[in-house]
Amino acid sequence: MKPNRKQLKRRLILMLAIGLFVSVLLIARLAYVQFYLGGWLTDLAEDSWARDVPFEAERGEIRDRHGETLATNISAPSLLVVPSQVEDPAHAAVEISSILQKAEDEVYEKITEQQSIVRINPEGRKMTPELADALRSLDLEGLYIAEDNRRYYPNGAFLSHVLGFAGIDNQGLTGLEQYYDEELSGSPGSVSFYSDAKGQRMPGMAERYVEPEDGQHVNLSVDEQVQKIIERELDIAEATYSPDGAIGIAMDPNTGGILGMSSRPDFDPEHFQDVPPEIYNQNKPVWSQYEPGSTFKIMTLAAALEEEVVDLDEDRFHDPGHIEVAGQRLRCWKKGGHGDQTFMEVVQNSCNPGFVTLGERLGEDLLFDYIHEFGFGEQTGIDLQGEGTGILFDPENVGPLEQATTAFGQGVSVTPLQQVTAVAAAVNGGYLYEPFLAMEWVDPETEDIIERKEPVMKKQVISEDTSQEVRRALEHVVAKGTGKGAFVDGYRVGGKTGTAQKSSGGRYLKDNHIVSFIGVAPMDDPEIVVYIAIDNPKDTMQFGGVVAAPIVGNVIGDSLRAMEVEPREDQLEKELDWTDTEPVEIPDVVGLPLTELHHASYPLEIQTEGTGEYVVSQSPAPGSRVEQGSTIRLYLGDKSQADD
Repeated sequence: MKPNRKQLKRRLILMLAIGLFVSVLLIARLAYVQFYLGGWLTDLAEDSWARDVPFEAERGEIRDRHGETLATNISAPSLLVVPSQVEDPAHAAVEISSILQKAEDEVYEKITEQQSIVRINPEGRKMTPELADALRSLDLEGLYIAEDNRRYYPNGAFLSHVLGFAGIDNQGLTGLEQYYDEELSGSPGSVSFYSDAKGQRMPGMAERYVEPEDGQHVNLSVDEQVQKIIERELDIAEATYSPDGAIGIAMDPNTGGILGMSSRPDFDPEHFQDVPPEIYNQNKPVWSQYEPGSTFKIMTLAAALEEEVVDLDEDRFHDPGHIEVAGQRLRCWKKGGHGDQTFMEVVQNSCNPGFVTLGERLGEDLLFDYIHEFGFGEQTGIDLQGEGTGILFDPENVGPLEQATTAFGQGVSVTPLQQVTAVAAAVNGGYLYEPFLAMEWVDPETEDIIERKEPVMKKQVISEDTSQEVRRALEHVVAKGTGKGAFVDGYRVGGKTGTAQKSSGGRYLKDNHIVSFIGVAPMDDPEIVVYIAIDNPKDTMQFGGVVAAPIVGNVIGDSLRAMEVEPREDQLEKELDWTDTEPVEIPDVVGLPLTELHHASYPLEIQTEGTGEYVVSQSPAPGSRVEQGSTIRLYLGDKSQADD
């Protein structure tokens, strides 16, 4: 039965509607693909065609507070090979292997891999510019030289534990390189070319360049001159005493900024593989934890003065050489004791029984409250990895004996950085600062300051009046007490010795001490705190006043001169003992002929620099006082220069 006209018309309309609907769907889909997915699909296509030759970003430089470069980058290109573009792999393998000094069969195997891009590691990675030029001169298809760089530390082992080092991929692995890796790293760039399905380069298609974004530069609080002085003194200590280790820290007490930090043994960051991991992984100033010894007495002194339980000049104490606490006899370092003395002399003499008495006057709660207030028992917050917290007595386990030993620095463990931070607070007016290294972040293109670190003052622990009294007492230690070795004429140095026994297996070791000294100057307005610790010095008396104090004196004196800090007039006179000689006042010899000096009888060593017959300048300055036998440096020129 044939469909009638009406049915046929309905069918035609239905088919037309379906066709129209399908057409609308196709148009909509085409529009969606063209306008909405077009960019994405183009990117996918380009990604499938593109071959990227990467360019590493320049890692940000690390500099000292004056802009001197401590860590930077040098060119170290890398070889990339596109196997599908290498026309004669056997010939290419011969040529490449001869330049890279790598086995020919290994090179051949690498450049025939079924990969879009391959690297020949390690010989072709981070090469010298000379090797890169030799590879370029081969003019072989499929070989590309990518512009890479590697980290370079121009001063070798200088500041090595603080700086740390970066790996072959320029990622920070230790020290500041690791702590600030994100800020220093930047973002890599690349050059892309287009290839067909066989990997052959497509002619007529432009390369695409993505510029790398370099990392930010950082200016540290470290003063390169102060750091050099610390490094020099630790090198001398190593040569003199053959210690198991050594530590040096210098801090600006008014901000918490680290002026210098070093430890021994050290390492060259570019050759860190040459030393055991325990050397480059242990930044001793922030990581080591040991009994502080008598340097800790500064905290007991500050607390006793703040709580007004002692008058240093009026109160007296008799030291028979020991004190009884909880049935135990705690001895003074001086056999037979110091006898009758003021508490100022207790501090000068570092008398253990006297400090036990100060701890008893404070009581357990106050003594330990102040210890915590000065920051012991917790991290200081410095911008370095691996910081220790120290070990204090559990309050539940503190009895009279633990209180007594804590008062003179025995039985507790602290880090060197905690000690420096706490002493800085004791002498700067009572303000506890968070120590830091990164001072400013700098734009790598414009050299504009992006961000500047503001000092973080955590709290005021003691009053400014108490802090002034602490400074007075510490200056007496250096001028008249156990710290005379740190005396520097003209700079009003104060400080405290420390001699701590090392323990192993719950027992103290015999003749094995960490000797230390912490010094501050100038005492009327402190600008530097210096801590030196020498671990088990050999062939010497193991006392902080004998070994560490003179080192601190050298560091403070030379650092303050480098920082152009003016000498003071109102210094306490050093109390000489039988081992001391009268200091010599440096004469004014500028303008004199060198022949006249040779006939003079100054008890000084003379070093000359320059050419000429007349002295045009001298160091130290005229009027300075130094020990007999010290060196005076004379700079020579002609008579006209001397007259000027």
